[in-house]
Amino acid sequence: MAARERKAKRKPAERDEERLGVGGGLWLERRKRRFLGEKRIALLEQIDALGSITRAAKAVGLSYKGAWDAVDAVNNLAEAPVVRGTVGGTGGGGSELTEYGRDLVRLYRQLETGHRRVLTRLEADHPNPERLSELLNAITLKTSARNQFRGRVKTVRRGAVNADVVLDVGSGVEIFANITNEAVDELALKRGREAIALIKSSFVILTTDADARTSARNKLCGTVKAIVAGPVNSEVKVQLSDSRTLVAVITSAGLEELELREGAFCCALIKASHVLIAVND
Repeated sequence: MAARERKAKRKPAERDEERLGVGGGLWLERRKRRFLGEKRIALLEQIDALGSITRAAKAVGLSYKGAWDAVDAVNNLAEAPVVRGTVGGTGGGGSELTEYGRDLVRLYRQLETGHRRVLTRLEADHPNPERLSELLNAITLKTSARNQFRGRVKTVRRGAVNADVVLDVGSGVEIFANITNEAVDELALKRGREAIALIKSSFVILTTDADARTSARNKLCGTVKAIVAGPVNSEVKVQLSDSRTLVAVITSAGLEELELREGAFCCALIKASHVLIAVND
């Protein structure tokens, strides 16, 4: 009898745990595109507090590579640098947030309290939490393209079928894309229009010869920032400017032939037809 009573007493708690609730993430957007969320904000806060991306990664439970990828993604999509490197000091240098980065973090935390109140109210008032949860999570889809560069259209030159589009992504970096005229019309691309260039890392070819003649319209030169070597393929991260990086996945044999090392000069070659253009509306 006592066992039955204990079992009966557990049922309300079990039912409460199984009850559907409303959840959702808060993120900052530009033109309806997700830019910064809780995980990246937490990482930025720790960078600001600890002065090191490596230590910040440990503090928030991210891998070293994951933290650097997040920082690079934020800097690539931001209109101004969010994290910058520092030099000197007893530790030999580190990283810190810019004033722009600190403003973003403050804005996020100010919005967070109101966001929680909204979710609590929705959970209490909405008659169909299952459907609401689907709607709240529908916008969490991400692109598989490792390289995403936000910028503005500089020129659009139409041909008979395709058009050449030049996107100025800041820091002296321009990206050429060749897309159909139909796509230009659908995306309403024109000079000054904000857009994002998407480039798969496997579409990037690396060379150490800045003067190499090639049919690739995009030649983006910089220095090797990091290398993740593998038995077949390797990932190479190229620093194009203070706040723009590009990721390439090449064969490990090619990595050895090029003798690429961190700090080495190299250029990324990308065909214009391998660049996708996206807009937010």
